[in-house]
Amino acid sequence: MKYFNFGQSGDSVSTVILGLMRTADISKDSLKGLCETALEAGINFFDTADCYADGRAESLLGDVFQENPSLRDKIFLQSKCGIRSENGMTWYDFSRDYIVSAAEASLSRLKTDHLDSLLLHRPDALMEPEEIAEAFTTLHKSGKVRNFGFSNCNPMMLEYLSKKLPFKICANQVQFSVCHTPMLDAGFQVNMKWDGSVMRDGGILEYCRMNDIAIQAWSTMQYGFFEGVYLNNDRFPKLNEVLYRIAGEKGVSAAAVALAWILRYPGKTQAVIGTTKTERIRESAQAAGIELSRKEWYELYLSAGNRLP
Repeated sequence: MKYFNFGQSGDSVSTVILGLMRTADISKDSLKGLCETALEAGINFFDTADCYADGRAESLLGDVFQENPSLRDKIFLQSKCGIRSENGMTWYDFSRDYIVSAAEASLSRLKTDHLDSLLLHRPDALMEPEEIAEAFTTLHKSGKVRNFGFSNCNPMMLEYLSKKLPFKICANQVQFSVCHTPMLDAGFQVNMKWDGSVMRDGGILEYCRMNDIAIQAWSTMQYGFFEGVYLNNDRFPKLNEVLYRIAGEKGVSAAAVALAWILRYPGKTQAVIGTTKTERIRESAQAAGIELSRKEWYELYLSAGNRLP
């Protein structure tokens, strides 16, 4: 496993993250097994959110922590808040009172006294940076949250927020996989009359790299917006051919190669895995030890149906 120093706390964190979005319906013993397998594989960064299964994902993890107190101390724990749902309607809320109450509710469900990182989940167009700053200060001074970041924010949002917040922005969690590459496409196709030349993100990768902000890639094995998994999918024959060929050459799984493609981007880059199977965790952890050549990286990019000028 590879590690880097994260945020203002400087903790050493793994480049592969165990995402817990889909764990709400597994047993407590199964979740404990996932946690232990991840730690054995070198994955010490766990990611959840208050909206995952309406809080049940956090509650189950909290039950595991309660019965296994030493487990919590081995984990760098990140949660997210800001997405609200009621009566079938979903909206975003970055108000001071909601951030503080949501974080405290997460701590209660997780049965822990602090979060190592808290991300605000999707940008709220009505956000007031001064309120966010107050919320972060309250949570930090009380020892309840150690690092702060965002998800799915463009560079101008992050730049504006960074000038108003008293804390360094530690991470930006965004969708990124070999089958979801708009953050790369526009850079390759500058000034071309192709759809890929349209800059949809404002330069997220470059901005985060310039400002030492960790990129946390979600939907690492998906294409589209939760449209499905590309691995072993007949819609992506060339990509699977290349993934499996490189995997065979390196003696690892095709999934590990797909994750290694993400981690090959320079800077502080992390890949979130969302599996509930211990074997997949072990396979995915191998990604951190894979060194893809430039040729291999570009071959995978092209085999996914992307183009270069």
